[in-house]
Amino acid sequence: MVIGLTGGIASGKSTVARLLESWGAYMIDADKLGHKAYLQGTRAYRQVVETFGEDVVGADGEIDRAVLGGKVFGAGNRLAELTAIVWPAIREMAEEEISSRRAQAPEQIVVLEAAVLIEAGWLDLADQVWVTVVDPEVAIQRATSRDGSDRDSVQARIDAQLSNQERRAAADEVIDNSTDEAALEARVRELWNGLKQR
Repeated sequence: MVIGLTGGIASGKSTVARLLESWGAYMIDADKLGHKAYLQGTRAYRQVVETFGEDVVGADGEIDRAVLGGKVFGAGNRLAELTAIVWPAIREMAEEEISSRRAQAPEQIVVLEAAVLIEAGWLDLADQVWVTVVDPEVAIQRATSRDGSDRDSVQARIDAQLSNQERRAAADEVIDNSTDEAALEARVRELWNGLKQR
């Protein structure tokens, strides 16, 4: 059983992932795979350098994410070019890790935690999609106090993401985290116990 876990900024997705892992799920973090995708020697590394220029390579030979970020999010927003390179590389690594885990421990529940699960078209990797949602105003309050970001930059990130409505439409299970952590844990435990009973 593979759960695809996704959610927007400050929606509690990482908290849900930590809970599931502590209860015995095998966790695959797409963000971590994303960092690996850029490493020297990979196909994505070569494509990024070819697409964005040699100057994205730092003194250590690895891609300098700050320089790349400046090109991607600067004038002419080239994010689509970057995701066209990186998302397929992440998907490939996720597929490999899922099948390797299934071979080693067929009964273990695998969780693929990915902020872009829906946007990247990875829904088919999961047997169930779990979505964490939170009221946008709550997300702004949490993100500003957690990251020290200003309200406008958090709002801009929320506006750039899928809406809660779009996420709900793709979900098998919705985890609303608009109240507190105790309520969140109770909801996740209810879902986890339901899976274990199956």
